[in-house]
Amino acid sequence: MAKSALLKSSIAKKVAMALSGIFLMLFLAQHFFINMTSVFSADTFNSISHFMGNNPLVQYVIQPILILGVIFHFIMGIVLELKNRSARPISYAKNNGAANSSWSSRNMIITGAVIFAFLGVHFYDFWFPEMVYKYVDVNPLNEARYFHELVAKFESPVRTALYSVSFILLSLHLWHGFNSSMQSVGFNNKYSVALHKLGYVFAIVVPFGFIFIALFHHFNH
Repeated sequence: MAKSALLKSSIAKKVAMALSGIFLMLFLAQHFFINMTSVFSADTFNSISHFMGNNPLVQYVIQPILILGVIFHFIMGIVLELKNRSARPISYAKNNGAANSSWSSRNMIITGAVIFAFLGVHFYDFWFPEMVYKYVDVNPLNEARYFHELVAKFESPVRTALYSVSFILLSLHLWHGFNSSMQSVGFNNKYSVALHKLGYVFAIVVPFGFIFIALFHHFNH
């Protein structure tokens, strides 16, 4: 009975982890779309950013849920990783793990920790200044400021390089995480193969798309 309850608890944690991961991937895709507009039109990027930054639903509902989702996903990842390690037999350490799994699947906790640290820097660069601008200094609304603020962040080659490395690690994290999430929520039917391929495409296109945006603004402004 105890084993059954423990198994159900473990499955529930994996499902919760997967659902939070899927939610964050949807946000990532939306964030990528908005940032990509900055490559083609400063006015379009400013308009969308202004709307997102001043929409009460986004600011007071979606944004707090997103922050909690990031924290929950990170903590749950640590919990599951520690649980998996404690459940492995000692002899496992003597085996060649690389023979049965990819580097990304064996180091999800490492890539996840680096991504979490990067998000902290990202919040420091964009979110905190935005909060100070609107709620501390109480500046008048300026729809045209977003593009210039974005470009300014990529003037430094060091910052641009760190940004790029972080998204390479995100790509590795998504390479395993997307399909792992689908399996955890029980998505296993005739569409699974196509979905897995879509997951690999997502893991490449979105992170490297962000890198392209950073490099574009670094070398063109």
